[in-house]
Amino acid sequence: MSKPQRPPSGRTNLASCIVATVFLIFVVIIIFIVYFTVFKPHDPKISVNAVQLPSFSVSNSSTVNFTFSQYVAVMNPNKAAFTHYDSTIQLLYSGNRVGFMFIPAGNIDSGRTEYMAATFAVQSFPLTAPQTVSTVGPMPTFGDGVNGVGVSGNGNGNRVGPTMEIESKMEMAGRVRVLNFFTHHVNARADCKVVIAVSDGSVLGFHC
Repeated sequence: MSKPQRPPSGRTNLASCIVATVFLIFVVIIIFIVYFTVFKPHDPKISVNAVQLPSFSVSNSSTVNFTFSQYVAVMNPNKAAFTHYDSTIQLLYSGNRVGFMFIPAGNIDSGRTEYMAATFAVQSFPLTAPQTVSTVGPMPTFGDGVNGVGVSGNGNGNRVGPTMEIESKMEMAGRVRVLNFFTHHVNARADCKVVIAVSDGSVLGFHC
């Protein structure tokens, strides 16, 4: 007759639990490392490529109205699509809002760059005492705020005349869903100062 087998000892059960716990801790650490190095959410990057005023007029030398156009590139650096909503662009002059526009909601795929154009009419507003710009040599260079690449208003640098400065504030809010499970809210914004010649509405430069 065979001898009955002994039940597992308490030490064996304890050792198995310790091994399983260590393994689970190791797996959790690996998941966190992968998440924070590969899938960690990042804010999108907005690069302002150009600013234009397709139409511009001055009435009675004290009131201006124009159409404002801004061209931007929005880059999504995340490993998941960026869904944006509640996004806006507004214009400020002397601290007062003179223009506003909602940006339609949309999606930007992982690692992709989407080019956007926002054009809207700005209602008439009073012009404060304009500044006078007198240059000898090239006009100053204004960067795009992201890559530091500058653009100047004109090439000859001989423009002399009154100017006005407006501020453009673009903000994009949205979310990134990582691994179809974790949802994170991200924001991106680009604030630019735009110098405009009052004589003809040409954009001398912008800095973001």
